Amino acid sequence: MESAVGKEAADAALDLLELVEYAWHDCYGEVTPPEEIVDDILTCAQGDLAEMIRFALMAVEDSRDLHVAARQIEADGTP
Repeated sequence: MESAVGKEAADAALDLLELVEYAWHDCYGEVTPPEEIVDDILTCAQGDLAEMIRFALMAVEDSRDLHVAARQIEADGTP
């Protein structure tokens, strides 16, 4: 996680992903979100914890929007 958001924000980012797991379970009945969802959150965050929070919420609300945003970032660097 340090490589994704930096050493100072790594613990908070891990806590956020734990909250995503709880929310994912409550919304979808699955223990954890698929690995691709977590990868997309990290792709969209681009190393920024505030953006990670924004995209973590998007993942739980509608992961299709997250997927589109992640592909856009991979294509041209803008969400």
